[in-house]
Amino acid sequence: MLQTIINAWKVADIRKKLLYTALILFLFRIGAALPVPFVNITGSGIVGDVTGAATFMNYLVMMTGDAFNYGTVFAMSITPYINASIIIQLLTVAIPYLEKLQKEGEEGRKKISAITRYMAVSLGLLQSTAYYVYLRQSPNGYLAPAPDGNPYTGFWAFFQAAAIVLTFTAGTALIMWLGEQVNEKGIGNGISLILFAGIISRIPTMFIGFYRDIDKGGLYFLFVPLTVIMFFIMIIFIIWMDSAQLRLPVQYAKRVVGRKMYGGQSTHIPMKVNMSGVLPVIFAGSILSLPPTIEMFLQNRLTDESWWHKFFNIFNQEKSVAYAAIYFIFIIFFAYFYSAIQYNPVEMANNIRKNSGAIPGIRPGKPTSDYITKVMSKITLLGALLLSVVALQPVLFSIIFHAFGKPVSGMSLGGTSIIIMVGVALETVRQLESQMMMRHYKGFLD
Repeated sequence: MLQTIINAWKVADIRKKLLYTALILFLFRIGAALPVPFVNITGSGIVGDVTGAATFMNYLVMMTGDAFNYGTVFAMSITPYINASIIIQLLTVAIPYLEKLQKEGEEGRKKISAITRYMAVSLGLLQSTAYYVYLRQSPNGYLAPAPDGNPYTGFWAFFQAAAIVLTFTAGTALIMWLGEQVNEKGIGNGISLILFAGIISRIPTMFIGFYRDIDKGGLYFLFVPLTVIMFFIMIIFIIWMDSAQLRLPVQYAKRVVGRKMYGGQSTHIPMKVNMSGVLPVIFAGSILSLPPTIEMFLQNRLTDESWWHKFFNIFNQEKSVAYAAIYFIFIIFFAYFYSAIQYNPVEMANNIRKNSGAIPGIRPGKPTSDYITKVMSKITLLGALLLSVVALQPVLFSIIFHAFGKPVSGMSLGGTSIIIMVGVALETVRQLESQMMMRHYKGFLD
C-alpha cells in the first residue's frame, strides 16, 4: 500500500488529485471543529453525560468523528446521506419508477443521485431538528442564553432554533458537495473518505484512553495490550475477508458473427465472500441502538426494579451477552436481505444464456438460476459469519473486561469502524493502482 502511494505521488497528475483530496478532508476537519452559533458544548461533550454505551448518539459520534459530540457545523456529517442512499436502494425494489431509472444507464443514475441528495437534505433537516430539541431540553445548559441573560423566548427562541437547525442542515449539504468534488477532481470515493477521516480522527483519543488505562495498573497491563493486538488481528482478518471470493466457472460456446468467431473460452463470475460489505453491521447496530436511546430520554422516570429498566439492560452492549446474540442474528438476517435485493440469480442466469454461456454440468435456464441461488446462499452465510466475527469481537471483549470491572477506553473504536477504515483504504489504493495502470498503457500506446 505504501509503495503504491509513493509511486502515485511521482506522477504529477495523480499528485494533484491527492493534494486536492487532502485539502477537501482538511476542510472537513475544520468544519467538524467549527462551533454552531448559540451552541455551547464543553468538557466531554453530550455523550460524556450519557450512561448508555450503545445509544444512537454513540453511533453518530463514531460516524462523525466527534463532531456530533460537540455540536459543530458538521455534526450531522454524512449520516443523512448514508441513510438516504440505503433507503433509495431499498425503494428501487419496491417502486417501479426507481427500478426503471436504475436500468436507464447514466441518465437514470443521475436522477437517482439527485433524488438521494434531496432525501439526504430532508433527513438532515429532521435529524438537526431532533438534535436541537434534545439540546434545548437538556438541563446541562448546552444552548447559550439570550443577550440579557434570560432564556430565549418568543422571536428570539424562533431565531435561535432556525439558526441552529439550518446551520446543521447546511453542514449536511456542504459535506455532500465536498464528497462530490473528491469524486470529480480527487482520488477515491468522496463520501467514504470523509467517513474514513472522521473515524481516523478518533484514534488519538483512543490511544490517550489506552495511556490512562495503563496508568491504573493491575489487570490493565494485560487488557490494554490485548486490545491493541486484537485490533491488528482484526485489520489483517478484514483484508483477507475483503479479497476472498468464489469464482463461478462459465463456459461460452463458439459463435460466428459476420466473418469473426466469438466465444469458446472458459471464464468465471467472481463472487465476493463478503457481498454486502459493512451494511449488515450498520443496519444491525442502528436498530439495536434505538432501545438504549429511548432509555436515555426516559432514564429519570425508570426505577431499577421496573420491567422496562430490565428490558433496556438487554441492549447494554458492555454487560449483556443477549445483546451479542441478538446482534449476531441481525447481522445474518441483513446479510441475506441485502444480497437478495442486490443480486438476482434469474437475471444472472438469463445473461449467461443470452451470451451462449453455461455453467459446466448445469443446464441453462432454471437449473442455472437455482444453482446460483444455492451458491449465493452458502457464500452469503459464510460472509455473514466472517463479518460477525469482526463485529462481535469488540463486544465480547467489552463484556469480559466489564465482568472484571476493568473497561478499556479503546474499545470505543468498534468492529464497524475498523471495517470501514480498512475497506476505504483498500478501495482507494485500488483506484490509485488503476489510475497508474491507465497512464502506463496510454504512454505505451502513444
